[in-house]
Amino acid sequence: MPGADVLLVSLGGTAGLREADAELAASLRRAGASVAVAAAAPVREWRTMAAIELAWALSARRAAARAGPARAVIYSTTTAALLAPRPGAIRFDAPAAGNRPGRHGIWQRPTERRRLRAATLLVPWSEGGLAEAPRPHADAVVVPVPVEPSGAGGPPSERDIAAITYGAHPEKKGLDRVLAAWEAARGPSEELVVAGLGGPDRPGVRFAGMLARDDYRALLRRARVFVTAPRREDYGIAQLEALADGCALVTTPSPGPYAALPVARELDPRLVGDDLARAIRAALDDPAAGYAERAAEALRPWRRDEVDRVVAARLLPRLLN
Repeated sequence: MPGADVLLVSLGGTAGLREADAELAASLRRAGASVAVAAAAPVREWRTMAAIELAWALSARRAAARAGPARAVIYSTTTAALLAPRPGAIRFDAPAAGNRPGRHGIWQRPTERRRLRAATLLVPWSEGGLAEAPRPHADAVVVPVPVEPSGAGGPPSERDIAAITYGAHPEKKGLDRVLAAWEAARGPSEELVVAGLGGPDRPGVRFAGMLARDDYRALLRRARVFVTAPRREDYGIAQLEALADGCALVTTPSPGPYAALPVARELDPRLVGDDLARAIRAALDDPAAGYAERAAEALRPWRRDEVDRVVAARLLPRLLN
């Protein structure tokens, strides 16, 4: 019995990874490939990152081993590829070499180096992610995760929320720094909405909790500014979505691949810096002319039709030939 053209081994440890894998599978199918998805079973939360990723790597190995034959295999995330039972391409936002320092990547980093060398192809989400991959490594085709504007008819002309941030994983996302800057910068009637995290409201700050995706994107369409201060950013899908929905992006120049950072600098360099309070006031009091329109043009490479072109013209031929 013939197998699929492409087997996608999906780690799917977060909603964002699952959505990214679903986007890639759909794009490959639109390019004419048959795609099978082997999803790793969820694992328990161990005490250390090294142990958690060993559990996930074993789960991905079992999922790949159970899957049927395929002409090509894509392991989604370097973790999924660490104990891979068969050769394949590796899809990743950032390598362990960049985001697993010290004991957090004690076994992942050396194993990853071997896997990246032996891979049939690398499929990073961004040029920044590829730049962090240790050399030598396999050839690469950069395939972004698509980002589309939400809502029909484009962003609203009336924006009644001064600022919004995404607060899930608050330490990683630098929520403490965002809240401190907002306290220093906000005007008497201005409110910051913290999405993705619950908590008691305070003057000028409203915690919206976990939201359905459509509800979250609806908040972005109402917000004037998206504020973030990640301690490291492996990709920054929330920032790209905020730009797509017409928010001005205020951010620290955080380390990591951070795909939205060069876009934010190009759109308005005043809004990128360590002085978040000053940047917030610039975004609210003196918005750059045509910011949303220029952001829409800058995000053209992330539109689904553009990603489909890359998948059809560059990725699929490399996978199958």
